[in-house]
Amino acid sequence: MSSPVTSSSVTSGFDPASVLARPMFQRITDVRLEDPETAFRNAQNRKKREKMTPDGRLCILACDHPARRVVGVADQPLAMANRYDYLARIVAVLQANAVDGVMATMDILDELLILHELFTNVGKPGLLDDKLLIPSLNRGGLAGADWEMDDPVTGPGVETCKLWAMDGVKLLLRLCDHDAGSLKTLHTCAEHITYANELELPIFLEPLPVAKESNAYKVQYHADALARTVGVACALGDSPRNLWLKLPYCENFHTAAAATSLPILLLGGDSTDNAAFAENLKQAMQRSWNVRGVMAGRNVLYPASGDPVTAAKTLYDIVHQPRD
Repeated sequence: MSSPVTSSSVTSGFDPASVLARPMFQRITDVRLEDPETAFRNAQNRKKREKMTPDGRLCILACDHPARRVVGVADQPLAMANRYDYLARIVAVLQANAVDGVMATMDILDELLILHELFTNVGKPGLLDDKLLIPSLNRGGLAGADWEMDDPVTGPGVETCKLWAMDGVKLLLRLCDHDAGSLKTLHTCAEHITYANELELPIFLEPLPVAKESNAYKVQYHADALARTVGVACALGDSPRNLWLKLPYCENFHTAAAATSLPILLLGGDSTDNAAFAENLKQAMQRSWNVRGVMAGRNVLYPASGDPVTAAKTLYDIVHQPRD
């Protein structure tokens, strides 16, 4: 679906120091030692949106990969393991107002909340003003582990997300018919959807049909398999009243989108070919009314062009352009 990308193409064209000076990055450690409550305080006091999505659409940056031991980009096995470079790319996109918010694990949200205060202290705009913050909950299904399909909540609980004044929660649900761990994950997601509804928190659920191939779990990019998985996802928990689905694009994607009336965000996947992904997003939104945006990571942060800001703006403009 995408052309090969060389390691040089996903690293060139971006200078982390242009948006995040290394002393500022290093200051995060000092703040944690001097005032451990900084992130929590900023989470509660930040300027929040009055409404999650004024136009019914969202462009969200996904930053939860490293917590599941997924840090490779193209042929660079540790690209996302460089936290300074990774965080600087996130900051660049946020500063450009090229996304509606960030979906990430709490360690990354913690860093962004600290930087939010550090930036305002030196007269810069608040990094997270009017941005949605969505914690990723279940990251226990580590890539390559024997228990990969058993994906428990190892991040914050729903109650913690509410306490931190977060704007929603994200759950991953990979269904493999021949691995009983998927059943445990299914129960986990159902329970947390119900609890999130009690606390009136939106839920972003990523349901993926997978199969084990050559000792690795591979997403099945087939519309029929995806449509069947969507049917399972929609029925989880006490009600889908706050539920969004995060789905991968595939051939005949409209078939999968037609399996639900829930709002859908496209996920970016493994590719760094942002141009191809942008075209897929455009087609999906034109053909399926309930496709309401995107939640992408590598396509934005490590595009083939090398510029995360341009990549983010391209997707943002597609998502928020007026519909006919």
